[in-house]
Amino acid sequence: MSSPKEILQAIKEKSKQELEKIGFFKPVKIYVGSATCENAAGAQKASEIFENALKEGSADFYLSKKGCAGRCNLEPTVEVVTGKETVKYVQVNEEKAREIIQKHLSNAGESK
Repeated sequence: MSSPKEILQAIKEKSKQELEKIGFFKPVKIYVGSATCENAAGAQKASEIFENALKEGSADFYLSKKGCAGRCNLEPTVEVVTGKETVKYVQVNEEKAREIIQKHLSNAGESK
């Protein structure tokens, strides 16, 4: 029978493996607002730009959605987390999404 410590260690290891599978430990993480109001403001289109960059292999980052930030007048929002900084962008359209990719992913995951 396993000890509680061994059980917790096994859970931790399994969780780490699952996070690795989805790319959570990549150096750049991008979170796109996806609340109902963000989607109404155009977040889906911006999100597609990030998804396409991943599919095409032109950039390598972890992509996820986030909930409401409570600032409807600034939506859609995108948050970029790197080892150096966290940058929040507001009113992100397709063009701004491309600029975000260029700025944060053009040097192999290092923010300029």
